[in-house]
Amino acid sequence: MTSRERESTPVLALRDVRAELGGRPVLRGIDLSVRPGEVVALLGANGSGKSTAVRTAIGQVPATSGAVELFGTPLRSFRDWARVGYVPQRTSAAGGVPATVSEIVSSGRLARTRFGLFRKADREAVGRALELVGMADRAKDSVTALSGGQHQRVLIARALVSEPELLIMDEPMAGVDLASQEVLAATLREQVGAGATVLLVLHELGPLEPLIDRAVVLRDGCVLHDGPPPKAVGQHALPGHDHVHPHEGAEPIRTGLLS
Repeated sequence: MTSRERESTPVLALRDVRAELGGRPVLRGIDLSVRPGEVVALLGANGSGKSTAVRTAIGQVPATSGAVELFGTPLRSFRDWARVGYVPQRTSAAGGVPATVSEIVSSGRLARTRFGLFRKADREAVGRALELVGMADRAKDSVTALSGGQHQRVLIARALVSEPELLIMDEPMAGVDLASQEVLAATLREQVGAGATVLLVLHELGPLEPLIDRAVVLRDGCVLHDGPPPKAVGQHALPGHDHVHPHEGAEPIRTGLLS
């Protein structure tokens, strides 16, 4: 593949993808592409298929039909997961396992290590990731002592520590205090400035709005809009919003890509 072809090949592509959860159709033939260096927001009402779309993109929900590609490679053949950073939706950093902040972030570096052995460069990467999210001073603390916003910062540091080219974040601002929102927005600005490609699942654009190049709005598992971000969009303004918020009290989504 030539350098020009690499530049034009989408970092992520879903083509006519359909997927089901519990036998119920959730994605109904969506097309979604994210080009190198682009920041794309995936918007939609609750139940529109946003989280299922990103989980299908990384293989956590199997597509029943259609094609998924990462960096031009079919998902079934893709192995270079160090190129992808993933922040799951509303989950605890430790998943109930006693661990320090540094240990959780280090787990995101394993894909870049040789036989799981950490070198100086790996330890430095962990330190940089913690600095980026303002958690370096909590490196040795147990994650059980963290607030919800701090948990989210740790999950983002874990996604960043492998120095990914594609960063996928599922509702990174949900349930996060204002101070942490500002830290996360600044962290994302730095990643975008360094050339990262980003796909964000959001209910509303909020403080991330200046970073967004394109918005894809889903409704009932179909693409309703793909283009400039809607102006002053909030979750209540999106087409099909039913004013129900099922995330409250819901079980956290578990994923295989460092869930």
